[in-house]
Amino acid sequence: MFKFLFATLLVSSAFISVQAQSREELERQRQQLRKEIEETEKQLSSNRAKTKENLLQWKLINNKVALQDRVIDNINKEVRLLDNNIYTIQKDIIKYNRLLDTLRSEYAKSMVYAYKNRSNYQFLNFIFSASSFNDAIKRITYLKSYRNYQQIQGENILRTQELRKKRIEDLGGTKKLKNSTLQTQSKELAALESQEKEKDRIVQELKKQGKTLNNQISAKKKQMQKVSNAIAAAIKKAQAEARREALAKAEAEERKRKERERAETKANPKENNSTAGTTKAVATPAAPAPVKKAPVSVLLNAENIALNNSFEKNRGSLPWPVDNGYVLMHYGANKLPSGSDINITNVTISANIGSPVKAVFNGSVSNILSIDDMQVVIIQHGKYFTTYSNLSGVSVQKGQNVSTGQTIGRVAANLEGVGAVDFFMSNETSDFDPEKWLRRK
Repeated sequence: MFKFLFATLLVSSAFISVQAQSREELERQRQQLRKEIEETEKQLSSNRAKTKENLLQWKLINNKVALQDRVIDNINKEVRLLDNNIYTIQKDIIKYNRLLDTLRSEYAKSMVYAYKNRSNYQFLNFIFSASSFNDAIKRITYLKSYRNYQQIQGENILRTQELRKKRIEDLGGTKKLKNSTLQTQSKELAALESQEKEKDRIVQELKKQGKTLNNQISAKKKQMQKVSNAIAAAIKKAQAEARREALAKAEAEERKRKERERAETKANPKENNSTAGTTKAVATPAAPAPVKKAPVSVLLNAENIALNNSFEKNRGSLPWPVDNGYVLMHYGANKLPSGSDINITNVTISANIGSPVKAVFNGSVSNILSIDDMQVVIIQHGKYFTTYSNLSGVSVQKGQNVSTGQTIGRVAANLEGVGAVDFFMSNETSDFDPEKWLRRK
């Protein structure tokens, strides 16, 4: 029976160990979430001190509320774990109580039996009534075993009492931990309620600015369209230049081939005459039709194909164009405080005005232009292009080679007065989501 008890204890201990590991993991996650909330609050406070309510504040408070929801969900998971732990401990205590009842009952019976048969006469009579010497030895051994059994019964009762005592202490500690967790949960719920109120306040303020915001969004759309048109024009220009260079190279190679043929003809005039006479009588077999190769991008050449391949291999690990930036708008559809959507073909990253904007990969500056008082830099990486819009103080020139992490300009203020850079990624045929190419934060 005690072996069963020991096995039960091992299983319970293993379960508690797993529960402890799970709580530690939940605590690590909660600490990380709180760090993110603190960083978001710093950005929110900084922006709140500089400007009135704007889209960045709305995005930041939304993010803060979402993080707070995750914190509360994390705490709820811990409460469930503690409830499960309490239930398991209570089951163990009930098992120990039943086991103690059984052990005490058996021990009491053995004590009553021993008391009734306590006289030396009965002990000797039990031995001498044996049918043989061997039978007497067996009876003596039995009596000794019975006494040992009584002693083991007593020890088992003491051990079980100690185990039950430990589980009762575990139960008390777990209940205290649960109470502490519930208090933390109440504080976090109060913080969430406060953040929800702040979110509602910002939304109401933004709705009051409805006309202004609509004008800003309309202007933003026009800007983005102009930038998209500029990117398309830059790609077409790069393609045209690549075709001209390829044609000029092919013409130069053809001229060189013809010059070699003329030089060979002048060097061996007799041989060429006899060969010409002979070839009149012999039919020349038709040359096999050239095998058509798969179409290759006109933008690729021997100089940049390695760069292009390296750029493709770094998908998902490219650095962000600004340090400590916050995504204000994602590629595709973005929900606005008014409830409407805005679709963009870039990612808008908020950062402090004047922060350095860096090239995300090696390449050459394809174009630099100004659109509505903001500077735009387009960098070519083989057949790929990255575009950095809403810059100030551009520090590179057209045709210049740049390296990964090189500063190309500074973050300028957007229409709301918030520092932000619009980052585009595209190739010959389409644009695509930059966040899928940038490393995860």
